[in-house]
Amino acid sequence: MNFSKKNISMPSLNIKHYKNDRLFMNKKIYCLILFSTFIFSCEDVITVHVPVAEPRLVIDASINWFKGTSGNKQQIKLTLTAPYFDNEIPPVNNAVVTITDANNITFAFIEEGNSGIYKNSTFRPVINGHYDLTIITNGQTYTAAETLMSVSSIDFVEQKNDGGFSGDQIEIKAFYTDPADEKNFYFFEFINDIPTIPTLEVYDDEFTDGNQIFAFYNEEDLSQGTSLTIRNYGISERFYEFMLILLQQSGNDSGGPFETKPATVRGNCINQTNPENFPFGYFRLSEVDEVEYTIN
Repeated sequence: MNFSKKNISMPSLNIKHYKNDRLFMNKKIYCLILFSTFIFSCEDVITVHVPVAEPRLVIDASINWFKGTSGNKQQIKLTLTAPYFDNEIPPVNNAVVTITDANNITFAFIEEGNSGIYKNSTFRPVINGHYDLTIITNGQTYTAAETLMSVSSIDFVEQKNDGGFSGDQIEIKAFYTDPADEKNFYFFEFINDIPTIPTLEVYDDEFTDGNQIFAFYNEEDLSQGTSLTIRNYGISERFYEFMLILLQQSGNDSGGPFETKPATVRGNCINQTNPENFPFGYFRLSEVDEVEYTIN
């Protein structure tokens, strides 16, 4: 056969185009490596400047008289506010702490070491008794007044194992009977043996006066065998309002985009020397009923 040059058909190869594609691909890989190196090598430290205010006194003066006890052993904890990123809360040492009852009997609270915890073992709780707290520290005098409030006993605890939206959560109801024809306020605390923050709730009897009602609790990590301590505290109306605001500010419904910024919630303690340097915390006296319950 006679093959001429023009009859020989070879596959068409665009060598220049092929080289350009390979060059473009190499450039893409190089840019990707360069970008990755840039991303992972950015380790600049960003310093957040948080405003630091002058330390204020924090008063944890919760006098609790558990039913069935003498209530003679009590303690008050004093600390100072600290910057947000500090890991330690500074205690207040060498303060003079006293509580005086309606009969002008004064109970001195003595600090245990340098802990900021002041203890007394001769306190005399009286239902509806009036008490005055005085704290002298750093040249300033703080005072507060409150009444020791009674509380209803917890009648029984009811457990539901198919609660929650998904129907697989454990729900607890602690029932108690509200006294008729009197104004009452309640502070419930639920403490479990799993690493969660205790659940706090406050209730009033505006619509349940004289009825058997319940405090509600659920926690997604509850399981069979979990130990639960349920405490019901009798509280004053002022403390009820104080806790209601605190719980609303710290609850799941707070912090929305149009939510009012949390305001400083003041307790019932007053700085008599310098009112502008007001303390945080509260002076509360409560009768307490406690029940230990095991999830079954």
